[in-house]
Amino acid sequence: MSESAITGRCLCGVVTYRVDAPLGAADHCHCSMCRRQHGAAFATYADCAPSDFAWTSGEEAVQVYEVTGGGGWAFCRNCGSTLAGTDGGRITSVTLGTVEGDPHVRAASHIFVDSKAPWFEIDDTLPQHAAREPASDGDEN
Repeated sequence: MSESAITGRCLCGVVTYRVDAPLGAADHCHCSMCRRQHGAAFATYADCAPSDFAWTSGEEAVQVYEVTGGGGWAFCRNCGSTLAGTDGGRITSVTLGTVEGDPHVRAASHIFVDSKAPWFEIDDTLPQHAAREPASDGDEN
């Protein structure tokens, strides 16, 4: 494990993970699916390359739920914590709320704001986008 590895875990501690490279872009997602998955006004994810991600314990307790088209979530069957975003069964992002310590990345924008919760007002100065912004480096993770 590299010294710069990012580690995280679920609420009950059964599932842990490691990302062996700096995290990529981070955003606050306001889509209705993420709001339902997290039970919150939005979910904050940071991108990671699937090859840099590894479950370090409790992989047998991880459940993946994907919608038509491949995008989805990996969560702990024990406590329900959403740990990561998936695409076609591969981990492509981690939920920043599950990271241990400072993830060394900050959310750069709000995405899917057209479907944000009507009871939540965005009151920061981050850019707001109606959909997901395309990856600037061409990498779709």
